Amino acid sequence: MSLNTLIFDVDGTLADTERDGHRPSFNLAFQEFGLDWEWTVPLYGELLAVTGGKERIRHYVAHYHPEQLSDIHFDELVLQLHQSKTRHYLALLEKGAIPLRPGVRRLLHEARQAGLTLAIATTTTPENVASLLSTALGPESPGWFKVIAAGDIVSAKKPAPDIYLWTLDALGISAQEALAFEDSENGLRSACAAGLTTLVTINEYTQGQDFSGAGAVLSDLGEPHQPYALYQGALPPAGWVDLDLCRRMATIDPARE
Repeated sequence: MSLNTLIFDVDGTLADTERDGHRPSFNLAFQEFGLDWEWTVPLYGELLAVTGGKERIRHYVAHYHPEQLSDIHFDELVLQLHQSKTRHYLALLEKGAIPLRPGVRRLLHEARQAGLTLAIATTTTPENVASLLSTALGPESPGWFKVIAAGDIVSAKKPAPDIYLWTLDALGISAQEALAFEDSENGLRSACAAGLTTLVTINEYTQGQDFSGAGAVLSDLGEPHQPYALYQGALPPAGWVDLDLCRRMATIDPARE
């Protein structure tokens, strides 16, 4: 089958949101609730092994403040902290503080002009997705995506394949018709388990992870004036990801050879 759909993760893939977006927003939420917790850059890198914001809070508390787990209001606190964090994060987005990664805007426009279907599969909240797209690409841009699978739409987070399986079902297509874009090992494992060819663009937090099974691993999607660096895969060592390269990717997935 020919490639007709591009499915994107959001955090770390469309934009470098983790270090300078979500992390400081979590810290602002902790301050708002009078907590002396602080997620430093290195600590947050470790916490990213846990997928999902609420899940990340629970993991952190279990390891650093286990006494909190016995509080009968703990579940409510987690929910309130995550809601507060989302408010702070949206405020950062509204300021335009989190730009898209190289090549993202260009590839999205190329795909739209060629009539390809666009979709999103992420664990971040729908509000975060809509705000990032609207501030970076314009208020009409969320409508570019036929399916936006986000937040708690499935119970099992990445690396489970559920979010991608849900997306494929909602699109009414097979995995062989789509290409996934991820930035992390958990995201790659999720997409691969759903049968998807996956292109990984690493970032500061994910550069040391295991990307076995990826169709290719790049520094970013690249631009004509700012080519990507190739770390893994049978692609040109430098260049930019366009639709021709995406179609080539769909034929070289190591998992299918």
